[in-house]
Amino acid sequence: MIYSEIELDRKVRLAAFSFLSEQLKNFGKNLPRKVLETGFVFQGIRVPLVSPQGIFKPKILPEIPLSILTAPEKPGKPRPYDDQATEHGKIIYRYRKDNPNHPDNVGLRKAMNSGVPLIYFYGIEEGWYEPIWPVFIVQDHPESLSFDVVVDELNAIANEAWHPRPVEDFHRRYITVETQQRLHQNAFRARVLRAYQYSCAICRLRHPELLEAAHILEDKHPRGVPAVNNGLAMCAIHHKAFDNDILGITPNYYVEIRDDVLHEIDGPMLRHGLQGFQGKILLLPRRKEDRPDRDHLEEKYARFKSAC
Repeated sequence: MIYSEIELDRKVRLAAFSFLSEQLKNFGKNLPRKVLETGFVFQGIRVPLVSPQGIFKPKILPEIPLSILTAPEKPGKPRPYDDQATEHGKIIYRYRKDNPNHPDNVGLRKAMNSGVPLIYFYGIEEGWYEPIWPVFIVQDHPESLSFDVVVDELNAIANEAWHPRPVEDFHRRYITVETQQRLHQNAFRARVLRAYQYSCAICRLRHPELLEAAHILEDKHPRGVPAVNNGLAMCAIHHKAFDNDILGITPNYYVEIRDDVLHEIDGPMLRHGLQGFQGKILLLPRRKEDRPDRDHLEEKYARFKSAC
């Protein structure tokens, strides 16, 4: 079957979107890199979705890349490309190298000018990525070697032709901000759980599906950054108890239970789930730099004591 270049481009992208939807049913919200590298088969041709480079165009596509990628953070190492989210509903995506005329950058510029949707793979942890689509390149900044990227709804790619919305479209910027927040929380959880070896810092529960990343200082706090040393791996009950000042942690990493709850008489869940951890020491990450920040704990512990 012979397609025009525009028709071929569209059919391959739609096939890629469909493939990702099916894979998410199997894996959940994050996909292994191996699956993305293997990709899918279109008209007898294998189409991978990623490559070692961040901007990727499979050979089957005529001109415009299929995906962009932000590598996951590695402990103690910066990301190769410092792609950033902004508070204004845009993602700043860095050029490939420092040449505006590098073929990959030219390809993204063509995507911008034609309004073609891309897939954005955001590295959650090593070997795992969350796919976001459709995303659109909306502005080019040669002076800062970057593009502006926004996220849109799936219905933006449902029509016969893909027509980009206005660059300053409020609704699309709102979707982008929500997506950024979800990505950062997902990545924060992955980093925290890995640091605690996928165990609750209080009870040592080792079922990742039941674990969460608790902030010591909450998101809205000026120092409430999504860093591992501002996080604790906790099961859902201990996370809730920590957030609501039922359970406190001293700056020396000991667990305390609020006085009224400690002396409350109830069933075995309260006795074994909370009261039994009074005075126990926290499970700590192996890497010292990942351990809870003592100043953060001191501030949170002071709030806990005021609630006692």
